[in-house]
Amino acid sequence: MTYRPRPLDTSDVVLPPDLADLVERLAENVHEVYVSRRLAEGWRHGPRRDDVRRENPTLVPYEALPESEKAYDRATVTETLKAIVALGYRIEKG
Repeated sequence: MTYRPRPLDTSDVVLPPDLADLVERLAENVHEVYVSRRLAEGWRHGPRRDDVRRENPTLVPYEALPESEKAYDRATVTETLKAIVALGYRIEKG
């Protein structure tokens, strides 16, 4: 069986520009959760990813990440927020 992912179609969803700060804060949180889990699993920072030694160069604070890694986290958050909107929810600051 070949798995074919079918994410929600969010191509028509446009997030308002005022969510940019939320996207950045959530991207940082996604990274913090990821690092917390990895550290709890015994991983540590290393010069390159090494699954045997459990080392990874991205186990650093968000602000120390290369822009490409931050962009990946932002894209994950953006697609999640767009899926929330596509499912009929509204995102409002309380």
